[in-house]
Amino acid sequence: MEALFHYNWMVRHEWYKWCEDLSEDELLARRTGGVGSILETLFHIIDVEWRWLKEIHGHSCPPEEFEKYNSLEKIRQLDTKYHEEVAPFVKQWNSTMENKVFNDIEAGEIFTWGEVMRHVIAHEIHHIGQLSVWSRELDRKPVTANFIRRGLTEHIN
Repeated sequence: MEALFHYNWMVRHEWYKWCEDLSEDELLARRTGGVGSILETLFHIIDVEWRWLKEIHGHSCPPEEFEKYNSLEKIRQLDTKYHEEVAPFVKQWNSTMENKVFNDIEAGEIFTWGEVMRHVIAHEIHHIGQLSVWSRELDRKPVTANFIRRGLTEHIN
């Protein structure tokens, strides 16, 4: 579990770097699919990750408003802030947490913590795929999606 979160975080930061060569207009341009624009997609990824992991701990968290974070620098700052809360939980994840129950009152459904963790991982990978499509539409090479050759399992317990 931890290695896949680290993978997502690494790839996300590579996308931030990739974005540095685009104008703000290009980063905010409405695109087909996804949640609207490149920056909105990056914002959505970090907001959803943070909210799900807060909510399984019983903290209700309304979504942030993109308008407050509509630049690459602001999104990076939000990511850093949220990462400080999310990373310790991911680091201490263990098999005893897998089947803990999360009662999503808003949706009227019950999930296990393991399901939520895997959903958060898959959610980001899905949206990173959308960024890859958009990068090709801009005639730019996307960030690699490879898990291998990143050294991700070397530091995982």
